[in-house]
Amino acid sequence: MISKLPRWIEYGAFVLAFIAGCINAIGVMGFEHQSVSHLSGTATLMGTSILTGTLAGSLHLGGILLAFFIGAAISGFLLHGGALKLGRHYDTALLIESLLIFTAFYFLSEGSSYGHYAASAACGIQNAMATTYSGAIVRTTHLTGIFTDLGIMLGKVFRGEAFEKRKAILFGLIISGFVIGGVFGAYLFGILKFKALLVPGLACLALAGCYKIYAFKSV
Repeated sequence: MISKLPRWIEYGAFVLAFIAGCINAIGVMGFEHQSVSHLSGTATLMGTSILTGTLAGSLHLGGILLAFFIGAAISGFLLHGGALKLGRHYDTALLIESLLIFTAFYFLSEGSSYGHYAASAACGIQNAMATTYSGAIVRTTHLTGIFTDLGIMLGKVFRGEAFEKRKAILFGLIISGFVIGGVFGAYLFGILKFKALLVPGLACLALAGCYKIYAFKSV
């Protein structure tokens, strides 16, 4: 599947992973130390909170899970078809994601937990968008699957199979983008607090604009 994707997809995947890493770093440092770009830890916290926490805390964590799910549903509605194709509403999905990030900035700056839900929904849109165009091979909001796939690839090489160079490059770009985004997110949060969310929000807008221009010139 990856071999059939256009060459420019590597750049988009890097930027998307950077955006997710940035949002997640800000989340870990500012959203009551909660990750919002992936849900395994949040689901675990919700499970423990049901027994040891408060009802309000459990409902809040459940809201983050639901918001991610709703974000993914938005992508599912906008982006039908399992192949990357110019003309589909990737720019619309990115625009909505940027608006959700700006919404998260507003609410969190006001001390409202609604910002957590907006940030989680933004990550849900992004992760579903990447999943849709890659056939569930590429995920940009977390790295568990990427490291798993790299491990499988290495095992296949030891077994004598050919090394999938392009897939390895793409996964390497996603990992580096997520880590670099985390560095930037942590650095910017230390200086700007929740204003740091403006950076991934503007990055989404820029990516949407680049896609729109590219699609228009390719017609």
